[in-house]
Amino acid sequence: MNFFKFPAAPLAVALLVVFPSWAGEGHDHGDAAPAAVGQALPKFAAVSETFELVGILSGKQITLYLDRFADNSPVRGAQIELEIGGVKFMAEKQGEDEYEVVLPDEPKPGVLSVAATVIAGSETDLLAGELDIHEEARSEEAAAANGWTKYAGWAAGGVAFLAMLFWGGRRLMGARSVRAGGAA
Repeated sequence: MNFFKFPAAPLAVALLVVFPSWAGEGHDHGDAAPAAVGQALPKFAAVSETFELVGILSGKQITLYLDRFADNSPVRGAQIELEIGGVKFMAEKQGEDEYEVVLPDEPKPGVLSVAATVIAGSETDLLAGELDIHEEARSEEAAAANGWTKYAGWAAGGVAFLAMLFWGGRRLMGARSVRAGGAA
């Protein structure tokens, strides 16, 4: 006995369009890039023909990495003096390939100019860059603004599914009324 006189193809196509995969999160193999986890720390880079200096700010601590520009090899045993916002600091060697500066206070959001004087053996160089510090609240607002797009797709899919269900029900009811009208 055939309960449905309408073609099931449009409903099946709608289901495939609305719900292309029932795989769980992390198993869909989509084109979406993985979401960054954690907080991005403010960084600066200062480059010359001889050296490349990268600094990463974490609270009051700036971790510095000094490399040769030509071959990207680490520079060991250098003296680095940083000038941040007009105040000078001497970097201390930490480990084999990194240096560290501890600021008296955590910098406020904004753009700070950074100048570094590097002395490595007989080479001396002056490097300049900018440290751009953003407020954490701005990054949280951006994350909240992007969160709705995840649910918008599901909402659109739900509306499409309900529309197809409504259309199929109307077809079914129309087919029943034609049968009932013809028998009377």
